[in-house]
Amino acid sequence: MNAEEKRTIDERLVKVVPSDRQVEHQKTEFYAFVHFTVNAFTDREWGEGTEDPAIFNPVKFDASQWVSAIKDAGMKGLILTCKHHDGFCLWPSKYTDHSVASSPFKRDIALEVSQECRKQGIKFGFYLSPWDRNSKLYGTGKAYDDYFVSQLTELLTGYGDIFSVWFDGACGEGENGKKQYYDWNRYYETVRKYQPGACITICGPDVRWCGNEAGHTRKSEWSVVPARTRDTEKIASLSQQKDDAEFRKRKITAKDQDLGSRDILANEQDLVWYPAEVNTSIRPGWFWHESENDKVRSLDELMGIYNNSVGGNATFLLNIPPTKEGLFHENDVKRLHEIGEYLRKAFSVNLIEKAKVTAGTSIKELIFEDNYEKYWCGKAEGGDNVIEVNFEKPEVIRNIVIKENIKMSQRVESFFVEARTEDGFKKVYDGTVIGYKRIIPFGSGLKTDALRIVITDSRLEPVIAFLGVYE
Repeated sequence: MNAEEKRTIDERLVKVVPSDRQVEHQKTEFYAFVHFTVNAFTDREWGEGTEDPAIFNPVKFDASQWVSAIKDAGMKGLILTCKHHDGFCLWPSKYTDHSVASSPFKRDIALEVSQECRKQGIKFGFYLSPWDRNSKLYGTGKAYDDYFVSQLTELLTGYGDIFSVWFDGACGEGENGKKQYYDWNRYYETVRKYQPGACITICGPDVRWCGNEAGHTRKSEWSVVPARTRDTEKIASLSQQKDDAEFRKRKITAKDQDLGSRDILANEQDLVWYPAEVNTSIRPGWFWHESENDKVRSLDELMGIYNNSVGGNATFLLNIPPTKEGLFHENDVKRLHEIGEYLRKAFSVNLIEKAKVTAGTSIKELIFEDNYEKYWCGKAEGGDNVIEVNFEKPEVIRNIVIKENIKMSQRVESFFVEARTEDGFKKVYDGTVIGYKRIIPFGSGLKTDALRIVITDSRLEPVIAFLGVYE
């Protein structure tokens, strides 16, 4: 495309910006999934819905242990599986007997966890499976939707502020042999009514799935995508199959590697801000299995996922499954502590504090405070945009962090980093998008007395909100 066509497209793209709730969700960055139900007692991943509530008795359950462990890891939120596909509720729902109220345990786990989160300054959210293998109403249409919305309302109104409502498209057949066609719009309206600040995630309009459960991420993760991407997971589920020739011809899947380049968006009429979430488990399974106690992911693997998700314009949702006693296993707790120690060490000393940062004129005061009120705005046309960082003496650099002002959309298409050597500036990193945050790790370290961040392509002016250089 020529320069005029490019500018016309870019002017349209930068008008797409996040809602306040999406900005706050992105700032959460790293948060916990906690999968807990009767499966911890049956050693299964998916329950049948026929389990006797009498088996559920986590005698050592301690919400403070959970929340303390995730806080120690540097996480800022916790999403609890209040009801999985088996239909067993971790709160005493008025609409079913298949809950903690019918178990020997009796206590409201959702309430205790939400209260402990507030006590320790951690955001609370919940997962509510639309598939309920226990409910006789499943597959009856509106009657089941009424039931589901009633339970959704209980969780939205009885447990304080909710930061995330997590839906998936899981579905099956009811005992009548019929599938349930979920009334997604009704569910969304219910969330907006009672918790307008909550992001509706995966099968929802606010945050999308990255496309896998292994922790893999795209090289270029775009937040500005076709509006029809919002229907990807709903339509992918068996409950929402759509036999439409035009849709099949232009189908988008969560596994597509390019969702937001200029070429992809050029002919899309409707665009939305729809950032990605990377979700995976600290163990092979999502629920606790004794046989997996020695299979907790390594610190190196988890930090690689962190750098590629939080540091790749996405958020990172890491699952930690409690044991049947109701505690995080000691191996999981140990790994969470190691994560926190790594993050605290890796991002504690910003060398920008003692550097000279220029881009024509001094811009240090604009990109050091890590907020969206002050930012550096480059040039829309006329050559590369270069930010230069000069240190008083050579420093060993292990991480660079760059953040755009996403309130002004996602703009950077490509950039690279140079470091000064005895032979002049040499390229040390090639990058594509930045978005909310880009982490550039240098492993054992890069020794230099000067850096250049060179933005080579941007949708109109690049707008940088923060620059961090860490020893």
